[in-house]
Amino acid sequence: MPPMAASSKRPAARRQRGAALLILVALVGLGAAALLISALGHSTLEARRVQRTVAKLAEANEALLGFAVRHGRLPRPAVSALDGGENPLPCDSEQSCTGLLPWVALGIDGVDAWGKRLRYSVTPVFTNSPLLRISAVATKTVQNRDAGGALGYLVGQSTCDLGAQCAPLVLLSHGRENFGSSVLGIALPNVAVGNVDEQLNAASARHFVDRVASAEPAAPGGPFDDIVGTLPLSTLYQQMGAAHVLP
Repeated sequence: MPPMAASSKRPAARRQRGAALLILVALVGLGAAALLISALGHSTLEARRVQRTVAKLAEANEALLGFAVRHGRLPRPAVSALDGGENPLPCDSEQSCTGLLPWVALGIDGVDAWGKRLRYSVTPVFTNSPLLRISAVATKTVQNRDAGGALGYLVGQSTCDLGAQCAPLVLLSHGRENFGSSVLGIALPNVAVGNVDEQLNAASARHFVDRVASAEPAAPGGPFDDIVGTLPLSTLYQQMGAAHVLP
């Protein structure tokens, strides 16, 4: 193929992949964001912030895939809210593999539309290279609530194993209210009462909740405006396999 033709097709392929990832994030773990505006009575400005945050999570997913293709593994969390480099220390537990997205290592800003750093949780074994798919078990789950308030799995199941994989990572925006860290490294407080689902997302290293947003304290799970996304293991393996970095 002539160099000019190859060059002209690569940007289109990148745009197509980016659009696909945006759809992926919107469908997997971000369905509640579509109802955020009506649920909370947000203004047009706030609606745009929700849309920008969904796009930021899609951008982060694409950057994570790019990192995995280059390095044969997923990155560890950031050093801190002020240092977006990848933590140099081993990421050998679910808790130590949960923190903030390493935005500098990924080449993105890693901030949602409310000026909060994106939260990131990755299965420990996926931060090692070579990544052995014959033994690696993805451990992250995402649940939502049905009309009656009962929790059910959107991603994964109660037990994750080689025969029933969960997700290798979860990305999270804490939304406008409660929790998170500002770009100045300031930990933002929880000022709500009874927001048990938001509290779970702020503390969890494996199991997360994404559901219809609500400002009602009496809603099952309490007030909620988090936006949660994930990356299917099949997509990660497909991209890594195509790049020949997956044994």
